[in-house]
Amino acid sequence: MSRLGKYTRRAFLGLGVAAAGGLAVGYYFYQKPYANPLDAKKAEGETPFNPYVMVDADNTITIIAPRAEMGQGVHTTLAALVAEELEVPLEQVVVEHGPSSPAYYNSSMLEESAPFPFYDESVLAEMARGSMKIVAKFLGLNMTGGSSSMTDAFVKMREAGYAAKYVLVKAAAEHFGTSEGNLTLADGTITDKASGKSVTYGELARKAAAISPPSEMKLKKAKDWKILGKSQKRVELKEKVTGGRIFGIDVQLPDMLYGTVKMAPRKGVSIKSYDKTEALAIPGVKDVVEIKTIAGEGLGIIATNTWAAFKGAEALEVEWDDPLSLQNTDQMWSALENALTQEATFELGGTGSDAEVFTSIPESEAVSVQYRVPFLAHATMEPMNATAQHDGGTIRVWTGTQAPGLIQSVVSSHFGMDSADIDVTTTRLGGGFGRRLEVDFALYAAVIAEATAPHPVKVTWTREEDTQHDTYRPMAIGEFKGQVTPDGTLKTMDMHVASPSIIQSVMPRIFPGISPAGPDNTVLDGAFNQPLDVENIRCQAHVADLQVPLGFWRSVGNSINGFFHESFMDEAAHKAGKDPLEFRLAHLTSDEFLPAREVLKRVAEMSGWGTPLPAGKGRGIAHVLSFGTWTAQVVQVDVTDNTVTIEEVWAAADPGIVLDPSMFKDQIMSGINFGLSQALGQEITWADGQVEQANFDTYDAMRMYQAPKITIELLENSPRMGGAGEPGTPPSTPALANAIFAATGKRIRQMPLSNEIDFI
Repeated sequence: MSRLGKYTRRAFLGLGVAAAGGLAVGYYFYQKPYANPLDAKKAEGETPFNPYVMVDADNTITIIAPRAEMGQGVHTTLAALVAEELEVPLEQVVVEHGPSSPAYYNSSMLEESAPFPFYDESVLAEMARGSMKIVAKFLGLNMTGGSSSMTDAFVKMREAGYAAKYVLVKAAAEHFGTSEGNLTLADGTITDKASGKSVTYGELARKAAAISPPSEMKLKKAKDWKILGKSQKRVELKEKVTGGRIFGIDVQLPDMLYGTVKMAPRKGVSIKSYDKTEALAIPGVKDVVEIKTIAGEGLGIIATNTWAAFKGAEALEVEWDDPLSLQNTDQMWSALENALTQEATFELGGTGSDAEVFTSIPESEAVSVQYRVPFLAHATMEPMNATAQHDGGTIRVWTGTQAPGLIQSVVSSHFGMDSADIDVTTTRLGGGFGRRLEVDFALYAAVIAEATAPHPVKVTWTREEDTQHDTYRPMAIGEFKGQVTPDGTLKTMDMHVASPSIIQSVMPRIFPGISPAGPDNTVLDGAFNQPLDVENIRCQAHVADLQVPLGFWRSVGNSINGFFHESFMDEAAHKAGKDPLEFRLAHLTSDEFLPAREVLKRVAEMSGWGTPLPAGKGRGIAHVLSFGTWTAQVVQVDVTDNTVTIEEVWAAADPGIVLDPSMFKDQIMSGINFGLSQALGQEITWADGQVEQANFDTYDAMRMYQAPKITIELLENSPRMGGAGEPGTPPSTPALANAIFAATGKRIRQMPLSNEIDFI
């Protein structure tokens, strides 16, 4: 079967245009590194060696970990990459997020956005990844997302540590008048073996920084690692357990004012009229200002404290001008149903089989089903917030963000300023899940700060404002049809997904001058790029605009299509009369699918798959390859009186290389709980043009008493490195739905599952 599959000419040309735009600038600029931002920000006695390493004269070693720390432990493992090569323990270093700078651009996030399966190493796939790597360099976006932090940093941050060590050792050899081979390194000191004398990195720093960096990077082999590959204590743990002021909502500045927002129900809706009389009557409310930005329109309430701002927002009387045609959820479902009757917008992957193959499946061998998922909100525990200050020719922003560079770009564009005049301080994040890749919360704060200048203003959203003004995961319909031959083989698989496009929604907010090029593969992620040996495969997207702002939600399209794909595989196995595990293994025989086979077999062993269960209990299995990590899960449920208890979950994941086992397992566990939450009742619905859910009483997450026991094992068979933050989410919901079917014979094809069955 061709791994190249079908790739539309329009899609290829679109990718080519994006790449060519960068290549035209010149190979020289692509190769030239960005300036080291630490040079401009260093204090007296500090010596930056490169954008990731700075050593103070007192031997304080600072490592810059330029990805958002939102609970995933990324600062610890990024620092470990540098510390490993620098020969210092993690306990000895200070870890900071660092400034917003293109020097910290994320290449891997864009490389893997090319519309090819992770396992596809064809010439075209590698060309596409290479093109996206070039685009990433020219865009220079410092972003955290796509489970890409480690894959992006794995080489570059180890090289940063090695380069610093290289010049320090040369400086030490000169200092002692000896050869480099006579020196030993430990704990930030270099010792001359002959004399026994030592010198610290800090004492050598200034001299070392003047030495030319190495032309060849001789990084450690994995067998020689002392820190990497082992579980580490998290560097931010003490601040969290002691209540340190580390989150955006904790920011406190002199002479600060406070604010909140009351925004139009969605983008495209504007203010028709408003009366601020009642709001200004609230004690503490100082002013109400209009917000008109590329992200949306609304009102900002300025007060002497946050509670007053919240009460002022409640008192505001606003009438909205809403020209949008889709006002409720039923209309939106109808729009998706209609899209499925239209010609596909684009097609990805597949085997290039003739269309007739998919329309001539014998009825006796056909499996034809439809699945649905609703809009979902991010519901981060820390609500959206940002602090901003206009200070002469500079706008300063303090916030928890996954994309400080985007904040610089969008805020500077709004005010007609240079992006260098927008100073962004990235705090820790009380949850991100993709929501803090957006810039609306920072942009609105900057607009309000113009009215409070020179005073800074901390703008905090209410939970209701947060829930009802999210950038949502799309609602979608999946129509799947397959042919199962009498011998139990899945011969044909035809997948059609109707959904709005995340990219088409995001781009006008972030890059208004750039039109999206090529297909939005997030619509089909988790379907077109799954490992599967089937003779005829087709995967088509039917894109419909539902007039709702969309964003990147943990695991993005994989969370949608993982449910569709793996539910269908279970139904196909049932049609074939085969065990769901054996059925999957029978369709994963190609050499490149070894990691999938191994995680499936391992999770089966862990869970006791195939062993008898008492009546009312059932196990379900699923496998989804996402963000470079092959992840299989088994969920066991007990269904008593039509009420489901999720008893236990087993997961086996293969990211190729495990840098910190405990941290990786924590992220898989987190992803499982996040995924199961959507099954237990999460959905965003619309009525009269507005979101119906408002707070955790109407949009809840899985509670502790509902959480199952989770067991995780990690494998390292994959030839390439994958991520940790998102791969645990996609298999969780289909494995749960399949387990409910195994226990009850009831097949649920629409999320949330709680609409059709109760959970404890």
